[in-house]
Amino acid sequence: MRVVVVGGTGTIGSAVVAALTGRHEVVVVGRNRGAVQVDLASPDSIRAMFQSVGKLDAVVSAAGQAKFGSLDELTDADYVFSFSNKMMGQVNLVRIGRQFIADGGSFTLTSGVLSHEPMKGSASISMVNAGLEGFVRAAALELPREMRVNIVSPPWVTETLVARKMDTAHGMPAASVALAYLASVEGTMTGQTLDPRMLVGR
Repeated sequence: MRVVVVGGTGTIGSAVVAALTGRHEVVVVGRNRGAVQVDLASPDSIRAMFQSVGKLDAVVSAAGQAKFGSLDELTDADYVFSFSNKMMGQVNLVRIGRQFIADGGSFTLTSGVLSHEPMKGSASISMVNAGLEGFVRAAALELPREMRVNIVSPPWVTETLVARKMDTAHGMPAASVALAYLASVEGTMTGQTLDPRMLVGR
């Protein structure tokens, strides 16, 4: 398969690219790096990305920015930023990508553990993560031509916790998280939220 990995230069995205490489043809897409660049907040940029990439069988998104902060700190602009980037950016990968993907193709998006396990400061992120999971469940009922869509809800990634000098006890290595994306791309499920911890028996 020809697989486009949006956010393929990031921590999780790089691990997904590594897991797919050798099994599939991979096109790495980033905001500022990669073979192709895209701004997820811009539908025009997303459309241009798909036109540049050409024929494809699967889209994986390990991208999308969102703001972290307390209810007192988060501004209207912060919520709009999170919504426009992480949520609508990934929603538009599906909405626009339907025109470009092959019959039976798949989309794999990314939410995150904060949708079900929130913490102080995660209101904006938890909101968009939960919204994305709801979108995937509904969109799976309507996608044409036997297309599939799933979403991976990663726990805290060990490499990120190390970079932030946080406790790594509950982290999962990016390479292990990447296996959930591989399962979505190569599997037959649709409308599912995949927790990498369940796939490795954690």
